Amino acid sequence: MTSTDSTRAVRLAVVSAGLSEPSATRLLADRLAEATRVALRTDADVDTDVDVEVTTVELRDVATEIAHNFTTGFAGGSLREAIGKVTEADGLIAVTPVFSASYSGLFKSFFDVLEKDALAGKPVLLGATGGTPRHSLVLEHAMRPLFSYLRAVAVPTAVYAATDDWAAPDDGVTPSLPRRIARAGGELAGLIAPRAATRDARPEEPDVVPFEQQLAALRVED
Repeated sequence: MTSTDSTRAVRLAVVSAGLSEPSATRLLADRLAEATRVALRTDADVDTDVDVEVTTVELRDVATEIAHNFTTGFAGGSLREAIGKVTEADGLIAVTPVFSASYSGLFKSFFDVLEKDALAGKPVLLGATGGTPRHSLVLEHAMRPLFSYLRAVAVPTAVYAATDDWAAPDDGVTPSLPRRIARAGGELAGLIAPRAATRDARPEEPDVVPFEQQLAALRVED
């Protein structure tokens, strides 16, 4: 993607741990990405056009390479590319199906192979899917602690979608799934926009002077 002087590029990575095709997890991930893209382009605080580059990582496509990474310590080509998309993005959407009352093993394994500080400070929107609303707390007791440990910045609204949520209207107590998606996308956009605006203006890292040279500079001449 090429951006002109009047446009600003925002990179959004989406990780979906869905295993089936079609996948409710991938569907939720796509809806969250679209809500974020719309919010970024309509942000009242942004005075220039924004190009939103969305890249999606389907973990089932790199499942074998993730397993090999654990035994060899090296990422294969596809996994290395997926890791690059996630670590270089301005924001991340991470969605998993619920297995045994928690995130799937494949989902956890992908984030286990990332470098320790790969997600530090990165805005992350959390999502999960399941067959029953009874598993909705997986967002708070499993996913949010995981990304807090990784020092990512999780948006306040996380989205859980049970099977019945896809067609359910507002019940007067809990907003409908489309409204929760729109709110979460807006919150993620609000965290991404300032981060992307300053991305290219970050100061360069100072040159590191080897310790031996620093000692030599302090040495008193005979």
